[in-house]
Amino acid sequence: MISKFIFNNQYLFEELSTYDKEMLQKVMQIKNYRKNDAIFTEGTIPNGIFYLKEGKVKKYKVDNDGREQIIYIYNAGEFFGYSAILSDYSYGDTTQVIESSVIAFIPKEDFLHILEESKVFSKFLLKSLSHEFSVMANLMTILSQRTVRERAALSLLILHNKYKSKNNIAENVYITLSRVDLANMVGTARETLARILHDFREEQLIVMEGRKIELKNIERLTRIANL
Repeated sequence: MISKFIFNNQYLFEELSTYDKEMLQKVMQIKNYRKNDAIFTEGTIPNGIFYLKEGKVKKYKVDNDGREQIIYIYNAGEFFGYSAILSDYSYGDTTQVIESSVIAFIPKEDFLHILEESKVFSKFLLKSLSHEFSVMANLMTILSQRTVRERAALSLLILHNKYKSKNNIAENVYITLSRVDLANMVGTARETLARILHDFREEQLIVMEGRKIELKNIERLTRIANL
């Protein structure tokens, strides 16, 4: 059920043909980003799309009171920023690096050319765009209808999926997102989040070591998240 809250484009690049991959790689402009570097901001006009090679990036909006609401965490292997170009509109949100990352930029003209040349890439990306809208709708419903405890459990489950290694399923998974970002993802105050995490720890659902969080009872957290 957690798949309803996670984009499905993480392995899109791997599924492309060698020819399509080479087309993309030829136009990719690789850049290293440090933690907290901004990539693009809400309201600006897009001039290309992005592919996250290494690291993690948060996607968020800021309300009228200046409060940040994290909508999504991008993982290595995901494309982002393409919806604004496909809709021919400005960016609807802001993205920022949350850990040292390597990001490939694909200029708008090259991106649109590749879409015309590759029916497979075009089909995959449009499918991902449709799924992205569905994920956004599901997340907005959760934020408006679920309790803070339910949202906290769901956010931890989503992050567990994001931080686990696809190459070593058996290894322990440690969530290292800052408490501020986690609170912004849950949509609550940091103090409220701290109380909920304390309760989860007392209930032996999680283990906390400094900033790291490890889930110990995924089945019960799934029930708390009401999935």
